[in-house]
Amino acid sequence: MTGRLMLLDTASLYFRAYFGVPDSVKAPDGTPVNAVRGLLDFIDRLVRDHRPERLVACMDADWRPQWRVDLIPTYKAHRVAAERADAPDEEEVPDTLAPQVPVIEDVLDAIGIARVGVAGYEADDVIGTFTARAGEPVDIVTGDRDLYQLVDDGRGIRVLYPLKGVGTLQLTDEAALREKYGVDGQGYADLALLRGDPSDGLPGVAGIGEKTAAKLLAEFGDLAGIMAAVDDPRARLTPSQRRRLTEARPYVAVAPKVVRVADDVPLPDVDTALPRAPRDPAALEDLARQWGLGGSLQRLLVTLAERP
Repeated sequence: MTGRLMLLDTASLYFRAYFGVPDSVKAPDGTPVNAVRGLLDFIDRLVRDHRPERLVACMDADWRPQWRVDLIPTYKAHRVAAERADAPDEEEVPDTLAPQVPVIEDVLDAIGIARVGVAGYEADDVIGTFTARAGEPVDIVTGDRDLYQLVDDGRGIRVLYPLKGVGTLQLTDEAALREKYGVDGQGYADLALLRGDPSDGLPGVAGIGEKTAAKLLAEFGDLAGIMAAVDDPRARLTPSQRRRLTEARPYVAVAPKVVRVADDVPLPDVDTALPRAPRDPAALEDLARQWGLGGSLQRLLVTLAERP
């Protein structure tokens, strides 16, 4: 295949749409639909500007998988709104955004845009598995830097990262990663692991910030090389670095599985080709009328129909 596959980190994009589009954008009954319409506008622009042949809206079937929490209990703990014994914990989501998520799902389904979430996995893992299996170049659209770890120039895998709202995208390839972080895609996961990420509840290694992590990776190659250097008295580590990395061994032992996206998710068999016409026109018409999707939906439908 020679076309490009586009993978959307859907939750990160509708969060940005929610905060980037005024909540005065409402359905006829007064319900805010700013995230719905903002996401449709964003998909329209992505299809027009980047012309993917296939597109998947990847979903968080489980935004905080238990297998990650078992390894690092602080993982996203600060974002839990309510714990659930028999289902994924409830994430803190703005009151006027939560009701829009089912609408987004219904609209995507009626249009015929592939939507994939897999129980026990985050959207990142779904993206990681689609990427691993892809036989064509891949554009990953996300506001989450964690997915920089998938960037691979050799396979044509890049990240489109929204810088402001959803209107301006930063094209992130290996050159961009090396310029900003001093690592390539494979090295980014090790950098993130060492640096930590408060937004995900990842503690990192005390005293090892982003610049130090990049220097250690440049010196020793990867996380395994750094930890081997800890045991080598000839290795060029400061006493403080050696001590802190030694103290962090329990964290370093489990963090790679938490930080690195899965590439073995059992994906369903879905048609990822972008449609030229809605899959369910009647349902889509009802949704458009109920939620006042107006020009946002119409523009996307025209773009899909008129693709080269």
